[in-house]
Amino acid sequence: MTSAPRLALFAAVVALAAICTSCASGAGVQTPSSSSTAEEQPEPTPTPTPTSEPAHAAVAALSLRERAASVVMGHIPTTDPGALHAYMETSGIGGFLLMGANIPADEAALTTITAALTVDPARPPLVAIDQEGGDVSRLPWDTLPAPLELQQADPSAAEAAFAGRADLVRQAGIPVNFGIVADVTADPSSFIHRRVLGTTPDAASARVAAAVQGEEGTVFSTLKHFPGHGAAPGDSHTAIPSTGLSLDQWRSADALPFEAGIDAGAELLMFGHLSYTAVDPAPASLSPEWHRIAREELGFDGVSITDDLGMLQGSGQAPYADPVANAVAALAAGNDMVLTVVYSTPETAPRIVDGIVAAVESGALPADRLDEAATRVMELRLAVAEAGAGDLPCTTCAPAH
Repeated sequence: MTSAPRLALFAAVVALAAICTSCASGAGVQTPSSSSTAEEQPEPTPTPTPTSEPAHAAVAALSLRERAASVVMGHIPTTDPGALHAYMETSGIGGFLLMGANIPADEAALTTITAALTVDPARPPLVAIDQEGGDVSRLPWDTLPAPLELQQADPSAAEAAFAGRADLVRQAGIPVNFGIVADVTADPSSFIHRRVLGTTPDAASARVAAAVQGEEGTVFSTLKHFPGHGAAPGDSHTAIPSTGLSLDQWRSADALPFEAGIDAGAELLMFGHLSYTAVDPAPASLSPEWHRIAREELGFDGVSITDDLGMLQGSGQAPYADPVANAVAALAAGNDMVLTVVYSTPETAPRIVDGIVAAVESGALPADRLDEAATRVMELRLAVAEAGAGDLPCTTCAPAH
C-alpha cells in the first residue's frame, strides 16, 4: 500500500470533524479508555486519491529560498507562542519538531502553541512530535502501553495503543508522529531495546504494521530509524553506530519491520545516522544507496526525513562538524526533509536554508532534487490544510452526504 490512499483517508476523516455540529470543542473526542467499537464507527466518505499536481503547482510558485526553507524542519526550546510564531514566520521553514521544552502543563495550552506555529493556513507546516510512549514520551498525559509492554502483547494491542496515541497527538494539533520504532533487537543491553515493538523480525513486523494501521487517518506515521538501529550497537546521539551486516542479511531480518510498515502505508521514513559498512560506509542518512534501496526495493513513496542532524555533530567526527554541509549532503542523498534539533538556535534553520540556496546556485545540489523534495513535503502540507485544524474525527457523527 502506498501512502497516497492514506493521505485521502486522513483528509476524509478529519474533514468529518469539521462538519460535525455535535462535536463542540472537546466533545466527542475519544479517550484511550473509551474508544468506540468498529461497529459504531461510520464509513468515511470516499475521497479521490490525491495527485501531486497541486503540490507541483504550489512548489512552482515558490522562490528558490522558499523551496529551500520548505524542506527544513526546525526547533527552538520555548513554550512562548509569540516566539514560536515569529520563528516560523521569519525562517519560512516547512516543519517544526516539538520536544519536551515545548510542552506546557496541559493539553489546552499545547493547542495554543501548535496553532501559533502556522503562518499560512493554506500551507501549514508539518508539526511533529516523538510520541513513542514509555521512554520517549513528550506528552505527560499519555498513559497508553509503552513499546516495552507491547513487545509481549498481541499485535492488536499495538494497534489499539497507537490509535489512542494518535488521538492524543492529533487532538493537540499535531499532524505527524515520529512514534513508530521499526528497529528490532533481542539484546536487553541495546540502546534501542526498550523502544522496539518486537524482539524478532517477524514479531516486530506484525506490531509495526499494526501501529501504522492504528494511526491511519489520524496522524501521519513515521518509521524509524532506517535501515535499523538494532543491528548497529551504540547510541547515535553521541556516535555513528556501525555494523558489518551484509545487504542480504539485512534483507532477511532488519528490513522486514520497515517493509511491513511501508506496506501498511506509513507516510514518512526517518533515516538514521547508522553506518552499514558492507553497503555504504557513510551514515544511512547521507547515503544515496540506502535511499535507492528504500525507494526501489521496499517501494517507499512518501517523505524521507533525516534523524536530527545535530546528532551527526554530536558524534565528534570531523567530516560531520558542519550542520549546513550535513543538510546539503542529506538532501543530495535523497532525503526530502532535514531535521535540526540539538544545537539548534533561532539562527540555525536560516543558516541551513542559506546553505541549500547556495548549493543549488553553485550546482552542488541539483535544482530538480530540491524540487522533488519540496513537492513530496508539500503533498503532506496540503493534505493537512485540506483536513483542517479541527477536532479529532467524531466517531458518533453520521458521514456527510
